[in-house]
Amino acid sequence: MALEPEITAVISVLVENESGVLARVIGLFSGRGYNIESLTVAPVEGGRGRSRINIVTSGTPMVIEQIKALLDRLVPVHRVSDLTKDGPHVAREMALIKVVSTGELRSEALRIADAFRARPVDTTTGSFVFELTGGTEKLDTFIELLRPLGLVEVSRTGIAAIARGPRTI
Repeated sequence: MALEPEITAVISVLVENESGVLARVIGLFSGRGYNIESLTVAPVEGGRGRSRINIVTSGTPMVIEQIKALLDRLVPVHRVSDLTKDGPHVAREMALIKVVSTGELRSEALRIADAFRARPVDTTTGSFVFELTGGTEKLDTFIELLRPLGLVEVSRTGIAAIARGPRTI
């Protein structure tokens, strides 16, 4: 019998914005040995006392279904949506990337940043901090290109995702 391939899923969860909810969601993953590749949390628009959690995780299709079912049973959870399965969605993340370099390496870092539409948000005579927003692959590629040019630090937000069109969570 062939093993099922692992897939990556972007799951959005609408929860009560109250103390301990995030700990319960994370506990669900850690207690069963599931990995969270990306996690973002923020209150939803409208101030109804709810927050949206975007989770990127991976596993077999059966594991992803199990994760969604377990999330749906948590008490403060209002809704669970698998954006990767439910239809087209937009997923973006933001990163701050620090490069320390001088001379030609510095010029090359600026050229690459311009090509990727990265914005310098801090500049000194020996360093830059670039801000870049986009898909995960775009950020990964940019970071790899800057690695030999003096990349010293990266801070990423994690994925924010939403369904395309009129669908909502």
